[in-house]
Amino acid sequence: MIRLSLTSDCRILFAMKDPDSLANHFLIAMPSLADANFARSVTLICEHSDEGAMGIVINRLTDLRLGDIFKQMEIEADKTTNVGSAVYLGGPVQNNRGFVLHEPLGNWESTLSVTDKFGVSTSRDILEAIAQSRGPEKFLVALGYAGWGAGQLEREISENSWLSGPAHRDIIFDLPAEQRWKAAAQLVGVDLTTLSGEAGHA
Repeated sequence: MIRLSLTSDCRILFAMKDPDSLANHFLIAMPSLADANFARSVTLICEHSDEGAMGIVINRLTDLRLGDIFKQMEIEADKTTNVGSAVYLGGPVQNNRGFVLHEPLGNWESTLSVTDKFGVSTSRDILEAIAQSRGPEKFLVALGYAGWGAGQLEREISENSWLSGPAHRDIIFDLPAEQRWKAAAQLVGVDLTTLSGEAGHA
């Protein structure tokens, strides 16, 4: 059983902003990317600086439902549709830790703003609010995150492992998970079904 933990400490998320940052961008796996953790994945980059990058994969589903998370964390939930909400595999790093992408930002104990409208929270209070139908209007709960060291993401993009482009809230929160990979690429005018792998950073 996955033991989920949340933290009130967002220091794993880099604080420095950079004009060349890919924060609030989608990182879209190229068809040639064979890494089992990221093949055909779409990752929302939440933070990117000279120190590295952190993101949440938004199209990999686990077998868990949000109700399972509430039970594991001993959070009392009302009888809402939220208990049946999908739980995502946000990445291979610390996949026993929960991350909640949400809109609007709200006022939670530990939130990193990705934009002025949505962010990622790691504190228990947001899950308690969701369990009682007092949470944010839109949310995505993920276990784990994807991380890159200094210069690693830039190198992988230059090697054509990834396509990147601006993120869009509808893809994150509304589009079915199985459609997100192709839809994210279409935002930058790329049809992944015909891509040879020669394309690079859009």
